[in-house]
Amino acid sequence: MAYTFRSVVTGTGSYIPSKKVTNADFLDRTFLNADGSPFDKTNEEIIQKFEEITGIKERRYAADDMLASDMGAIAGEKALDDAGLNREELDYIIVAHNFGDVRADNPVTDMVPSLASRVKQSLKIKNPNCVAYDLPFGCPGWTQGIIQSNYYLQSGDASNCLVIGTETLSRICDPNDRDSMIYADGAGATILEARETDDNIGILSHAARTDAKEEAYFLRMEPPFDSTSADAPLYMHMDGRKLYQYALTHVPDLVKMGLNKAGLKFDDVDKVLIHQANAKMDAAILKRLGKLYEKENISENIMPMTISWLGNTSVATVPTMLDLILRGQMDNHHIGSGDTIILASVGAGMNINAVVYKAP
Repeated sequence: MAYTFRSVVTGTGSYIPSKKVTNADFLDRTFLNADGSPFDKTNEEIIQKFEEITGIKERRYAADDMLASDMGAIAGEKALDDAGLNREELDYIIVAHNFGDVRADNPVTDMVPSLASRVKQSLKIKNPNCVAYDLPFGCPGWTQGIIQSNYYLQSGDASNCLVIGTETLSRICDPNDRDSMIYADGAGATILEARETDDNIGILSHAARTDAKEEAYFLRMEPPFDSTSADAPLYMHMDGRKLYQYALTHVPDLVKMGLNKAGLKFDDVDKVLIHQANAKMDAAILKRLGKLYEKENISENIMPMTISWLGNTSVATVPTMLDLILRGQMDNHHIGSGDTIILASVGAGMNINAVVYKAP
């Protein structure tokens, strides 16, 4: 019998900073429009509307002495322990991020050496054949790392891959931009291993796309709203409405494409783990996905949500959520043997991807 290598998750880990920042902590902020003019609403009104739209009530910020690579290494250590894997047997370390290591006192991207090399050093891995590299792909970076790992594992080139998503978004957002309340810090990690089997398990399919003709700068780096100086630091800004419409238009179709590749329908899906950027947007995406299959009533339990207390941690959101579920730390959510889950994300680029996975 001819066996096929299947990519299966054997370990997960995450790092959730202990510093909790509630919406009330933004009451003393000076929020401005993009042109630097003040809003005609009070901060109480702005924050209340923000919470209604995004579902975010609090988020976590990294301690001042903690870098993205530090968080990634901690999450990676937990994933290795969870998998019971000898770290010297790792073939690849892929670290997804977008801003490198950003110090609390200096919003400058530091990416030399790569974060993956820093993580490898922190994990004290000596094996030179363990290849470590970074993957900047917007918020879908961790999911793209999973896709790349699947190719390595299925080809026989690798036996084990560690994929990490880590980010300190709190340090690159404009404090005068109300969208700064969305962003948070954290890290998530996953061990994928090649399993030789004829069972239809592990990663079943994937789909991805990049739209850059009109959409490339929906998320971009610009000076803060309170400055027009050429010397001002650059912060992340976004066209929220355009991003919302883009995601709502294209994410459901891409997820369906992934399911079609796997020969599955939406009724076969047990969980949808989607990037946590906006609670209303995610709910609308799920509803539109259901309509593609003529399903009007979809159980809310199919889509776990962490955004209300973790905010948007970019590349860390999906792997952190996966880790919390597999560790039994999310009420009413469970992934068991034979369950089919979707891992999906959308973000800067504009990039979208989705992975269809069946738990062994």
